[in-house]
Amino acid sequence: MLYAITPAAVLILNLILNWELFKNYGFHAKKTDRPMQARVRYNWFLLSACCYFVVDMCWGLLYERREVDAFFPYIYWLTVFYFMFMLFTMLAWTRYMLSSLGNGGWRSKVLLHLVWALAVFGMICLALNHSFHLMFSYNDQRVYVGEVGRNLTFLLQIAFYILITLYMLRVAHNSVGSKKSKCMAVAATSVVLGTFLTFQIVNAFFPFYATGLMIGICLVHSFVQASEKKEKEVHDYIASAMAEDYEAIFYVDLDSGEYLVFSKSQKYMTLDAPANGKDFFKDAQANIEGCIYPEDWEYARSFYSKEAMLKNLEGKRSFSFKYRVMINNEPRFFLFTAMRESDSQYLIFYEKDIDDELMAEKRQKESQKKTITFGQIAESLASLYDVIYYVNVADSSFVCYKTNDTYGNLEINDFGDDFYGESLSNIPLVIHEHDREKLSDFINKDNMISTMETHKDCNITYRMMVSGKPQYTRMTVRKSSDGSHFIIGIENVDEEIKKEKQHLKELKTEKELARRDELTGVKNKTAYRELEESVQGNIDNGLDYLNFALVVCDSNNLKLINDTKGHAAGDEYIRASAALLCGIFSHSPVFRVGGDEFVVFLRGNDYSARHELMEKLRGQALENLKTNGGAVLASGMAEYLPESDSFVSEIFERADKDMYDDKARLKSIEG
Repeated sequence: MLYAITPAAVLILNLILNWELFKNYGFHAKKTDRPMQARVRYNWFLLSACCYFVVDMCWGLLYERREVDAFFPYIYWLTVFYFMFMLFTMLAWTRYMLSSLGNGGWRSKVLLHLVWALAVFGMICLALNHSFHLMFSYNDQRVYVGEVGRNLTFLLQIAFYILITLYMLRVAHNSVGSKKSKCMAVAATSVVLGTFLTFQIVNAFFPFYATGLMIGICLVHSFVQASEKKEKEVHDYIASAMAEDYEAIFYVDLDSGEYLVFSKSQKYMTLDAPANGKDFFKDAQANIEGCIYPEDWEYARSFYSKEAMLKNLEGKRSFSFKYRVMINNEPRFFLFTAMRESDSQYLIFYEKDIDDELMAEKRQKESQKKTITFGQIAESLASLYDVIYYVNVADSSFVCYKTNDTYGNLEINDFGDDFYGESLSNIPLVIHEHDREKLSDFINKDNMISTMETHKDCNITYRMMVSGKPQYTRMTVRKSSDGSHFIIGIENVDEEIKKEKQHLKELKTEKELARRDELTGVKNKTAYRELEESVQGNIDNGLDYLNFALVVCDSNNLKLINDTKGHAAGDEYIRASAALLCGIFSHSPVFRVGGDEFVVFLRGNDYSARHELMEKLRGQALENLKTNGGAVLASGMAEYLPESDSFVSEIFERADKDMYDDKARLKSIEG
């Protein structure tokens, strides 16, 4: 009876502490919802612990009555379940830990495979226990006896908990804030579980592991669950504070369509919209005719589908649109902004009444058109342009001017309400297809405002299609002296760019010649050193570098050819060697780094087919050796191994060693 009191008490305490988690999160979550998946896996850990407590409690109650024949079979199977749920708690704990980190790296996979292997090993031992007593047995007096398999399984679990602890301490060392605290709590819990499992080995007749489980659960509850609850409260507070600036904020699950609404607006309340729902897009479509100005129905419908929303968000952090909403039977313009949460499946959707702002802006535009002078523009111009746009920073309205003579006299050519929107719509019509994306990024309101906060001016050069031909054009952006407007100048720089390109082409040709081997036409040792320094720089800076390999080659018998046939024949032999390498490694640069030494930098398609190409090279060298009909090259290859290689020279040395092995092989065939 005394044994059973401890697991019974911790079972009750566990249910009291974590009942809300069972009720709120359940036992199922989508794979894409990582935070929810972590909570669900923690629930599985808690459920495994509860099952263990129940089994441990029942075993304690029946074991005291083991002399009763009817009870003994139940005692045996409760012992089996005791070990089984102990393994399940370890498995569920590891799955929760890895899910909460959100880390799918190789270390996490190794831990997951280890815990599964340990669980399967324990289950096999339990399955065989009835015949071989691997885990436990009962003697003639029906006294429980722990066998070798029990101690081995416990020791493996303890070792695994130590491994988890070390892993979590490593992650904590590289983390900050709440993640660091969470990792430290998980590490401490693993220490507790391992420690109390050790006590359980020493004394099998006290529920040490049940006690350790409860202490670990309390640690997680105090330091992890409480922290997550606080974070949620902070998020809710932020959402509530933001709701004061918007009529409503919607938090939408794109997979299921379920949504929550944060709103403090009386205007939103007049629409009788729900505070949450099962299908955001369906509800939005259903409310269009009841809430939106009739002339804007079709326009609004075009946005409220999952497909349309995702399409509008492609390549962008957010997008906005506006239409009129009926408030107290009066149409008012609302601005709607959709923003996707990084890579998650959640959408944040804002709506804001901008009718008063639009009216104020309209009045400001009318006043602005009357008061703008050419002097305000001229003071910010550093040179003459073909076209000048005077864009309001606040509302994006603009006036367009064209220069009519060489002294900068301007005349109004056009004006509009949205410089950025009109520019983006015109880009596909007049801009070269290869420059459309970069110009779209440049003519982005948020990007331009952010850039001009730290720069006096900025510019971009692109190609405009004029009569079917590309013409280089430069756009330069400056701020007016009062900071309220952008002055955007457009100038034709076609001749200037062409001259620059010609000059660069000439410089490039000169540079190429300086890095070419005169005898063979392949790249020389200087070019290889520059490539080596570039690759080494990327490795030193921790940048992910593309897969590559080095092939080191040496022309056999060059000295013999020079001595017997003359240097002209030797030069021809070197050229034949270079031609052979260029023909086989057609997608990779070939370098002559010595008299008869070559290096090939394998990349792209050649890297993918490296083994086949090496076989082809060595096969050709062998055939040439046998027929005495061409260049014979000894060759060796080594691949870049990111996990172990720190220097390009290490890869070269491995390839060089492999080449000398191949040279010895060719010598043995020749001799």
